[in-house]
Amino acid sequence: MRGLNNEERMLAETMYRWALAEIAPIQEKVDEEDWLPDDFFKKLGDLGMLGITIDEQYGGAGQGIMMQVLAVEQLSRFSPALGMTYGAHSNLCANNIHKNGNDAQKRKYLPSMCTGEHVGALCLTEPNAGSDALGGMRTTAKKKEGAYILNGTKMFVTNGAIAHTLLVYAKTAPEKGPHGISAFIVQADSPGVTVSKKLKKCGMRGSPTCELSFEDVEVPAENLLLEENRGVHIVTSGLAYERIVLAGSSLGIAEQALEYSIQYAKEREQFGRPIKDFQMIQQKIADMYCLVEASRGLVYRAARFADGPEGKKGGKGTELDKVAAAAILFTAEAATKVACDGIQIHGGYGYCLEYPIQKLWRDAKLYEIGAGTSEIRRLIVARELFR
Repeated sequence: MRGLNNEERMLAETMYRWALAEIAPIQEKVDEEDWLPDDFFKKLGDLGMLGITIDEQYGGAGQGIMMQVLAVEQLSRFSPALGMTYGAHSNLCANNIHKNGNDAQKRKYLPSMCTGEHVGALCLTEPNAGSDALGGMRTTAKKKEGAYILNGTKMFVTNGAIAHTLLVYAKTAPEKGPHGISAFIVQADSPGVTVSKKLKKCGMRGSPTCELSFEDVEVPAENLLLEENRGVHIVTSGLAYERIVLAGSSLGIAEQALEYSIQYAKEREQFGRPIKDFQMIQQKIADMYCLVEASRGLVYRAARFADGPEGKKGGKGTELDKVAAAAILFTAEAATKVACDGIQIHGGYGYCLEYPIQKLWRDAKLYEIGAGTSEIRRLIVARELFR
């Protein structure tokens, strides 16, 4: 935990010890059964980890993105799936409401999300709109007598099947294209909100992902976030923070894959000696270490920048947009490579489900896709460099 101050180190160690005691023993069950423990959010709430970036007056800790990154990093070492579910709740939903909501909205929705009583989810992607989430959006919200009537479908919603509070994007002025999008806080038990499909994934099992349908859902006008047709601002500023936090999860995956591989190389013997003595294994371990440390540098730098004066501005065309995209681009691909090399070091056993290295490999790949694909991230970095 190099480069951290005492407060940061304490938070990281607290989450690590909790995950080691609570999550490590059940990580195989979580993956095999695609199972989310019923008390997962309640325990994290008791630990004080659900409202890290939320102001104290709303039940949080009043800390920054760096602290959030450290928490998700340590949790993801043992279960990237639960790390993603945690991040979707704390960052994608709660932090977006905190950043863009008014005082009444924050007082109504955030305290229960900080305790774990209520779970949050973000609804942006649609069945036919992934990388073009804004331009291809078809979900609409039509104003009617002090309310908005919401119709549409959202895909790949992390926590969608268990959420109480949804942050939903919809077009309020379709003729304006992406600039006619608004964001709404929607209660998941509202009439017309249904889980239309639960998705089966090869990785991130234990993190519930679904398709949500909205049919004539009446949303009170006071649940409009920020202002009408300001959804693009909320999305673009929120995506940068999302990418940094999820890059922290990728870092945790890479760290744990390296740790598993070092331990296995010490214990496994071939030709009468531990495989750590063979130069090909040493080369792999050295390369894995370099990728982990380079990732750490990018992620921590991006998180600290996000917490600084310039980083708080956020949005498209900012330095934050570039460093966030770079952090998750590099770290997600590094995590996949480190986990893949870890399987190679484990040999045949690495391909067996009883060894957790294969789970890290399956989980790591998603971060090259979610929150903007690696291809999109490269375009963002290049665009900002040429600006």
